[in-house]
Amino acid sequence: MTVTSVDKDLDNLTLTLIADFSAPVERVWQLWADPRQLERWWGPPTYPATVEQHDLTPGGDVSYFMTSPKGEKHYGWWRVTSVTSPTSLEFTDGFADQDGKPSPDQPTTNVRVQLTERDGGTRMEMRSSFDSREQMEQLVNMGMVEGLQEAVGQIDGILAG
Repeated sequence: MTVTSVDKDLDNLTLTLIADFSAPVERVWQLWADPRQLERWWGPPTYPATVEQHDLTPGGDVSYFMTSPKGEKHYGWWRVTSVTSPTSLEFTDGFADQDGKPSPDQPTTNVRVQLTERDGGTRMEMRSSFDSREQMEQLVNMGMVEGLQEAVGQIDGILAG
C-alpha cells in the first residue's frame, strides 16, 4: 500500500497522511489537477466520487459528491486557497447539502498537500487541520482516517494504468 503513515496529533489538531509513489511529482500532481483522475480516488472504493466543478486556482471551488453502496449521494466542496503547481495545494474541505451549498452546521478542515521528489518517486503529505479537538474527534469518528487511507490506497492502481 502507498500510505506509509497516518499521524493524529491531538495537541496541534492535525491529521497527517504520508504516501509514497513510484511516479514523478508532475504525474502525481495530475491526480489533483485533472477532475477525471481525482474522482477515481478521492472517495473510498465503496464511495466513489463524481467531480461536478473543478477550479484549481486560488479562490476557486471544487464540488463533488460520493455515492454510497446504496446509491445515496453525499456532497462536498473545496475552496482553494493556494496552488503552486506541481508541488502544493491548499484548500478548505467541507460538507454540502443536496444543492452543493456548504452545510454551516458541519465541520470543515483546512488541507495542505505537499508533493516532493523522494527516491526517484514522489512523497505526498496531506495535512488536515481542525478548528477544535471536538471537530477533529467528530470527523475521526465519522471514519475520516480509514476513508483517507482507502482513497489514497487506490492511487497506485491509477498510476500503473
